[in-house]
Amino acid sequence: MPPLFRRLLLLFHALRYGARLIWLAAPAGHKLHWMIELIGRVHASGGGGERLYGVLPALGPLASRFAQTLAERPELATGTLHDAIDAIDHLEAPLPPDESERALARAFGRPLATLFSAVDLVPVRSGFAEQTHFARLVVPVNGHSEVAIKLVRADQLQQIGDELALLRWVARWLEKLSGSARRLQLRALAQSFTDDIQRRFDLRAEAANLSQTGHHFDGDRRIVVPTVIWDLCTNHTLTMQRVSTLPASDLPGLHAHHIKLAPLAAHIVEVVTEQAFEHGFFHATLDARRVRVSIEADTLGRLVLAEFSIMSSLSTGEREFFVHGATALFNQDYGRLAELHREAGHVPHDTRAEMLEAELRTRAEAHFAAEPEDRSAGSLLHHLLHAVQPFDGAVSGRLATAQRSFQQAEMLARALHPGVDTWNVARGVLTEIARRDVDHRGWIKRISRELPHLAHMLPRMPQLAVRYLQHEHDRTRRPQQNAQLLQDIGREYRRTRVLLWACVVCGGLLGAGTVLLMW
Repeated sequence: MPPLFRRLLLLFHALRYGARLIWLAAPAGHKLHWMIELIGRVHASGGGGERLYGVLPALGPLASRFAQTLAERPELATGTLHDAIDAIDHLEAPLPPDESERALARAFGRPLATLFSAVDLVPVRSGFAEQTHFARLVVPVNGHSEVAIKLVRADQLQQIGDELALLRWVARWLEKLSGSARRLQLRALAQSFTDDIQRRFDLRAEAANLSQTGHHFDGDRRIVVPTVIWDLCTNHTLTMQRVSTLPASDLPGLHAHHIKLAPLAAHIVEVVTEQAFEHGFFHATLDARRVRVSIEADTLGRLVLAEFSIMSSLSTGEREFFVHGATALFNQDYGRLAELHREAGHVPHDTRAEMLEAELRTRAEAHFAAEPEDRSAGSLLHHLLHAVQPFDGAVSGRLATAQRSFQQAEMLARALHPGVDTWNVARGVLTEIARRDVDHRGWIKRISRELPHLAHMLPRMPQLAVRYLQHEHDRTRRPQQNAQLLQDIGREYRRTRVLLWACVVCGGLLGAGTVLLMW
């Protein structure tokens, strides 16, 4: 917990720069009038405490559009947070070479010379509280000697932790002092913000995410996933195989290496679709900066996905809903999709299926009428998830994040090669996933998932069968049989009671006789 003085200092700077940003956002010739109008509208907004996007429309057209966007697509909040962090990467200066050497040695717990024959102490990339160095191992690991080391700057990470603690402290006090803050659940929002930031700098989790993705795409010739050097991974370092790459947006560089853009664009859509909807484990903040292309001789032209710190996952039910729902939507089977929404609980149980079907048809038909080069699979799949909103329905935030990642992949693919048919690429991949899900492979997967439960149930099957048969026998017994059974039970009860009293009397007489004889 940071000291009180540091909290007050951070709070002062937050208020100072927040006020300055509002002042700069005001119209140049009417700043004072705009500020007074702003304060008046916020004060007059009676329902502002209930929803954040209920306050923002009072602040002007730009804020109104921002509020509407957040209300319609809340999954953008996390992505926007990490986009903002990426935007200030260039403002963060890396450590000087001598400090980098000390930081690396401290993180590994030994001198660098014992691990590496060469280390480039000038980082090849510097970001928000982190930097990346290239090095060569003394002893190759899994055939890899050239590695990349991602280093988190511990001091700056501590400062971030202090500022996040301040944020939670302010949220806690606001909830104590304001009913509106309690209704907005500011403490929960601050904690969620803290978790997102801390997850970004958890290098052990990032290494695990990288390794898991490598298992999913093992042997896939469309993508390269760097190998994790686990022995050199610590709380502050992530060491992995070095792969020489270019950004996917560097079109001149890709042309210079004779990389074919058409298959590369299709591979981006295929890989991201399989990541999310077959494996259920995908990049939550995918964009052009996080997609690179290998320029090494043996892996030339393959995708290299970077930044595995912010990953998301879909449950089996979410994944199956999206795959089969998307297949139904591409086939214009709106009735089937409406039933899938109802079965998944995305709409209230009293929602009429034909009304939901009509809403889906209204939203989707225009996409099928468009020219093939103008069709967007990402926009169509957006309606797959958000057509339930007019019925007070909603899908999970993870599904919305997966759809957003797919849409980002589609945009990048079209930027690489405008002629790529992302519609049919996505349709083909999702159809194949759906087919595998219902064929013998899908059955085997489901059976293997249920086997641990069956192992406990099978020994009890005879007992459960007997209980079921007894229950059915008792349920189907006629009233006359039940009355006769009650009479028999009563008769047996009376006999047993008489027998017990007879035993008591006989025992008493025998005991008394024995005493008299001994007397």
